[in-house]
Amino acid sequence: MASRQNGGARPSRIKAIWQAAFGTAASGAVAIATHIRQSSTAGRTVTPDTALEVSAVWACVRLLSETVGTLPLMLYEIDDDGNRRLAKGHPLASLLHAAPHYDWTAVEFWEGAVLSLALNGNFFARKEMMGGRLISLAPLRFDQVQVERDDRGARRYKHATKDGVRAYAEDEVFHVRGFGGAGDIGLSPISFARQSIGASLAADELAAATFANGARPTGILTVNQVLDDEQRKQISENIVAPFVGSDNAGGLMVLEADMKFQPVTMTPEDAQFLQTRAFNVEDICRWFRVPPFMVGHTEKSTSWGTGLEQQMIGFLTFGLRPYLTRIEQAISRSLIAPAERGRMKAEFKVEGLLRTDSAARAAFYAIMVTNGIMSRNEVRRLENLPAAADADALTVQSQNVPLGQQETSQGG
Repeated sequence: MASRQNGGARPSRIKAIWQAAFGTAASGAVAIATHIRQSSTAGRTVTPDTALEVSAVWACVRLLSETVGTLPLMLYEIDDDGNRRLAKGHPLASLLHAAPHYDWTAVEFWEGAVLSLALNGNFFARKEMMGGRLISLAPLRFDQVQVERDDRGARRYKHATKDGVRAYAEDEVFHVRGFGGAGDIGLSPISFARQSIGASLAADELAAATFANGARPTGILTVNQVLDDEQRKQISENIVAPFVGSDNAGGLMVLEADMKFQPVTMTPEDAQFLQTRAFNVEDICRWFRVPPFMVGHTEKSTSWGTGLEQQMIGFLTFGLRPYLTRIEQAISRSLIAPAERGRMKAEFKVEGLLRTDSAARAAFYAIMVTNGIMSRNEVRRLENLPAAADADALTVQSQNVPLGQQETSQGG
């Protein structure tokens, strides 16, 4: 990974998530994907590293990746009648649902996949085979992978390692392409959002530098005489210096010799700077299609009733669903054998989002049971409860009797 422009060390939290999401970087490996480093008009070079230092980018990417990563990914088998059942005995089922790689859980793996998609628009993983059987998916860092076509038009993946560049055939790599992926690679959100992210980085640096110098002049100190150099030095050292900087704010100043202190209120420039920083949050959320209130920016946003509910539904529909569908279809294309694609399907269980909302979960189960869509034992299994006797029949809403026996019950 290219180093930061200012030469500072990358925060440890970013190092950790980088390593977990994209695999352990081989020592000496070089980046060969040049599109991940872009300059902005604000004067900051925007890379995935620096972009994650912007709180809004971090919050948006974390929200998307953690939400998708915690959804159960199941493999279903479809019979000739169109009925679906869990393909528990299929070797791909446990790999997708439990541990796609021996070093990562399913949550960590799919969280890293969405993190890669949100930053770069692509996720790569090398297929590890044993005797013709897929046993693991090893994530590849996107900055070390380059996609090209050979003379026959087939895709080839070049992966930079400490020992040089290794080429893989298309059937050796699991590749999920993000938006704009009709070509060989998806479009990089960080590259296209470099102006917005660069402006936010510049604003953050300006705010940090300003606060390091005491935020701004808090007031004006006046005296009724002309001071010589020694007097100016004494006032600076004994009166001004003890109150400079955020660590020294809030102290009690003692004035003498007719000194007067006049506080300086917020200027229009200060207010405009705050508005700029607020707009940067909204602008970055727009790039990731995340409602600002979900990253802690509640300005101009309702937090009550159906307004909040509709924003949540919009996020699930337009923010998360594209990621889920792209991963599901990439699995079908790349991991499921062509002969099985008609009857095997990988799918995220979005009902997992209701796991922490007991009221919504209970309402969902009630509708499904009383309308004969699910049985009570199916609900009990979802709630990790043991099966109950005589609870496998589908019932209807009117009298909760088994389907097909309404006439008998009413006549009796």
